[in-house]
Amino acid sequence: MSRVNGGGQLGALITRKGREVQRRRAHTALARCWQTQAAVDIDAEASIAALLRRPAGAPPRVIGEIKRRSPSAGTLRPWERGDVASIARAYVDAGATAVSVLCDADFGGTPLDVRRAVRACAVPVLYKEFVLHPVQLDAARALGASLVLLLACVLDDSSLSALMDACRARGLAPLVEIANEDELRRVLRLDPRLIGVNARDLRTFEVDPREAERLVAMVPAERIVVYMSGVRERADFERVAASRADAVLVGEGLMRAPSPGAKLREILGTP
Repeated sequence: MSRVNGGGQLGALITRKGREVQRRRAHTALARCWQTQAAVDIDAEASIAALLRRPAGAPPRVIGEIKRRSPSAGTLRPWERGDVASIARAYVDAGATAVSVLCDADFGGTPLDVRRAVRACAVPVLYKEFVLHPVQLDAARALGASLVLLLACVLDDSSLSALMDACRARGLAPLVEIANEDELRRVLRLDPRLIGVNARDLRTFEVDPREAERLVAMVPAERIVVYMSGVRERADFERVAASRADAVLVGEGLMRAPSPGAKLREILGTP
């Protein structure tokens, strides 16, 4: 069950997503088709964790995000035919370990963008939207995603735990996102392997890098921690690299650039 109550931008997004999920659940024939696919890889979460873990002495891994717009910032990059595939390939060529695809309509995306990214590159793809029900996980798996984002600010403990288990049953790695200390304490009790620390609070859309860095330091060393939001320049990346973050998700700064791949190379300091 969702933890978001009342109005506000996040509440409106979740209300719309709930209606969308109900419509998706009504398509039972499609749901049965997804459920009859081949057996899943039960070690997928461990494989993703190993891939994202930061080697000693190395900079953080990078997840390049494809996001066309933001409710708070407006359009980041106009839609162009073939852009998802070309951007995904550019990210990987620039050194990205994984690609994130924001496939929610309010962010200019569609679930089919996940499939386009999966087909374009040979790295794990994160299915990123407001996940409320396992039917969305069936879609993520059918589209070829390897990871699914779960938001602690949206889900109560019971729903979050159930969706984590549902991800694993489908061979998907759950990446659980938190944005404050209360959410981190809640999530740690549920024993996730992958934790995302978002410097942007989705309730206010404000970015607080210092708070995010404090939270990153609180994540136990055995967990994989992904720093999310606010990294737009080389100096931002270097600041995060000074923390214990295993990986960093970079999106808006790349999508605003004329060449997202070239911008990622600039941020990473690679030729």
